[in-house]
Amino acid sequence: MNPQLPVRLRHLRLSGMAEALPLRVEQAKSAELPHLDFLELLVEDEMARRADRLFARRLKAAGILQVKEFSDFDWTFNPKIPKAKMIDLATARFVPEHHNVLLIGPPGIGKSFAATAIAVGAIRAGYRVLIRSAFDLAQDFAEAEATGERRGFVQALIRVDLLILEDLGMKKLGPSAAEDLLEVFVRRHEVGSILITTNRPTEDWGQFLGDVPAATAILDRFLAHAAIVPMQGKSYRLHQRARRGDPTEDTRKTL
Repeated sequence: MNPQLPVRLRHLRLSGMAEALPLRVEQAKSAELPHLDFLELLVEDEMARRADRLFARRLKAAGILQVKEFSDFDWTFNPKIPKAKMIDLATARFVPEHHNVLLIGPPGIGKSFAATAIAVGAIRAGYRVLIRSAFDLAQDFAEAEATGERRGFVQALIRVDLLILEDLGMKKLGPSAAEDLLEVFVRRHEVGSILITTNRPTEDWGQFLGDVPAATAILDRFLAHAAIVPMQGKSYRLHQRARRGDPTEDTRKTL
């Protein structure tokens, strides 16, 4: 094999082919592969490498640091969690329909795990996703307002296929939060999907947003095409902490 061939492949941005080439050459020699079969395998290697890179880029853009899948979820701990519905949501069929999802339940039950698993499923299906927690969102809007980049930040929340807002209601947002969120919901209405996780009933949204009319307008748009998924059961965080026998350990990363 010409030692310059891998270099030329990389120059053509065919790094998947370049990396697989030595193994494929040995395979072709040992199995006496026809030329077209050999080429087809190299093309598949390149496509797989590009798909992996795209998946990694979209995970990073979404803000996902750790991939979570429903295959790793403990369904037996809280059997009332609707498994079939969750797995269906992870197929991302609701995204092209521009429908919304509300995951509502007590802390520690697995809402964040579920939201991430659904996000990963949407990314695998080819959609762009962004996840922001209520804590991040408050800081994001404050920084965007201070730096004059509010318009750009709102656009970032609008242009993704699936926007996930976690722990809504867990933190009181800034004085203009209701107006900021209303703009996002108005602009995304029937053109993009939103998934929200919360432990607060919809009747409380006007209270934690500090603006009842804006909260009403947000809910009117969000719930018009939304699947409401109640998640009931015990706290998995507390269960894990008890199993470790360390009541002081920080378990915020669990679920």
